[in-house]
This record gives sequence, structure tokens and C-alpha cells, in this order.
Amino acid sequence: MLVLGIETSCDETAAALVTDKREICANVVLSQLDEHAPYGGIVPEIAARSHIEHLDGVIARAMKEAGADFNDLDGVAATAGPGLIGAVMVGLMTGKAVAAVHGVPLAAVNHLEGHALSARLSDAELRFPYLLLLVSGGHCQFLTVKGVGRYQRLGTTIDDAAGEAFDKAAKLLGLGYPGGPAIERAAQDSDGARYDLPRPLKGRKGCDFSFSGLKTALLHKVRALENGLDDVIRSDLAASFQQAVADVVIDRGQNAIRQFQALHPDGCSLVAAGGVAANSMLRARLKNLATENGLTLAVPPLTLCTDNAAMIAWAGIERLGLGLEDNLNAVPRARWPLDGDALPPPGVGKSGKLGPKA
Repeated sequence: MLVLGIETSCDETAAALVTDKREICANVVLSQLDEHAPYGGIVPEIAARSHIEHLDGVIARAMKEAGADFNDLDGVAATAGPGLIGAVMVGLMTGKAVAAVHGVPLAAVNHLEGHALSARLSDAELRFPYLLLLVSGGHCQFLTVKGVGRYQRLGTTIDDAAGEAFDKAAKLLGLGYPGGPAIERAAQDSDGARYDLPRPLKGRKGCDFSFSGLKTALLHKVRALENGLDDVIRSDLAASFQQAVADVVIDRGQNAIRQFQALHPDGCSLVAAGGVAANSMLRARLKNLATENGLTLAVPPLTLCTDNAAMIAWAGIERLGLGLEDNLNAVPRARWPLDGDALPPPGVGKSGKLGPKA
């Protein structure tokens, strides 16, 4: 099976061709970083317009790199949400057009499911069930992955996600965008114990996250500096912030592992996926956490952690292989939780359901 994957949920225009033998024949990602950098974050209208301008060319490049044409396709998978609604519409409509014109099945993929299953693309030995830490720009949650389309949320953020907190911290420190890599670069060989920052929810029951207070504490630290930021202070603040985020994730992770092992004594893997999972310090600490609890850590390669179309193609292969084909009425969604039955965390409104759960 050869599937074309299309990803346009945020600020990367991406196309990939992947086989059911886990061969990535092409994986093209066109970043919009330069277009959004002046604003310190993603501008939805700019993102959508850029996808319209570049997606056809990105798909053509992927097809050329794979040495394939549309007649070789056995299916097309396109992100249908969650994400910036205008951006999602561009990719999904393009996927529908390819499916309709060339008579191949369509998989309207949940972007989060792409992340959730990405480790199975890089690791043929990874079996269900496993515990997933999904940590990206807009999402930070622990889920039990029982199978394709079968997810149980154990904990989620009650305010900012970790990736969002990294972006805002980097902007505050003048480190640029995207924030996660900028914080990690600045923190390298710096003193992560120099500044005392809070660890929200650490030591509490459950495995929900909160990073808003940490971000605010960093703001107060910066404002309290008598002589402003210099390179050493900036780096030490970045290291202290990164250390605080990691401490929270590990604390919440220990609680999540206890819940997971109580529910699934046969589960043997902890998976970390999403852009923040590319952070090398967090990966090292997660590996130690997994080992201490008798689990194996599985993390996709860095190219599959950040947004990409290979993971969407693979999710399409998994879904189409089970007969989970979507029709051309599939709708784009700005919000689309993996576990549609999960109760909202305290203080957060319940997201609406639309159609069958992914």
C-alpha cells in the first residue's frame, strides 16, 4: 500500500509518500517560519494563504522524490483537524480532490492521531497498549493508546500547553521563534538552578498540567532585573525555565504511569510524541522515568516529532488497513479531541463533538 499524506494544520506545508512496509519514500516539509517570525507566533491568515500558494508544489516535489505518480497511489490521507481552520481546509480539500479524481480511498486524519501513531512508523515492534505523552505546541496530555481510534485521556493541560509556554518564554527572553528550540539552545551549558521558578501541580494527585503560572513567574523574574537581560542571565533563565517544565512533566508522568499500569498491566511502553518531544533533555529524563518503572521509552526520530506528512500518511495506512475510509463529506475541525468522552479539566469548557470519534 502506498499512501500520500498531506499536512497543513498549522504553519508547515507538508506532503509525504509512505508504504505499509514503513518505508518513507518522500517526506517534504516547507516551513513558514520566516513568514511568521516577525510576529512572534503564528498568524492564521498568513498560514492559510501560504498553504494555498505552496501545497501543489510540495505534493509534486514529494511525488518526484518518491518516483511515483498518482496512478501508483492506494490512498490519500489528509489532516482534517484539529488546527487553524483555514489552514486545515486547504489540505483536506486538496486530499479530497486527489481521492475523487484518481478514485482512491480517503482517510481524514486527526492530526493528534498522527502524532499518537508516529512511533509505530519508526518502530515496528511497538505494540498496543502503550502510554502516550503527547506534548506539542497546542497540546500537552497523557493518553492510553489501546488501538487505532481507541484512546483514553488520563490527564491534560488546564491552561497553557508546554509548547505554548516555551514560545511565550522565548519571546519574553528575546530568543526568537519557535520557542522550544530557542530555549534549548540558550539553556545549553547554562545554570538551570540559578533562578527559583515554580513547578505547578508538582506533588498533586492526577496527571493534569499547568504552565500558565510558570510563565507568569518568569515574567516577574525578568521585570525584577535591575540592569535588564544580558546573555548570561538570559541563558540561565532559559535553563531554569526548561528545568521547571521538565520537572513538571516527569512528576505528572510518574502519576500517569501508575494509572496506566493499573489499567493495563501488560503495557510495556511509554511513547513521547509531538514537537516538544524533540527536546533532548526531556527525552533523557523520560528515558530514565520509563526505565525506573519497567517500561521502554519509544520516541520517533526528530523529523517525525515536529509536524510532518509522513505521520499523517502512516495514520492513514493504519486506518485504511482497518477499513476506516472517509467519504468526501468529511469536515475540517478546529477542535477534535482524541478522547471525545473525556470530561473537561477543571475550569475548561467541554469541546463539542462532531461525527464519529477518531
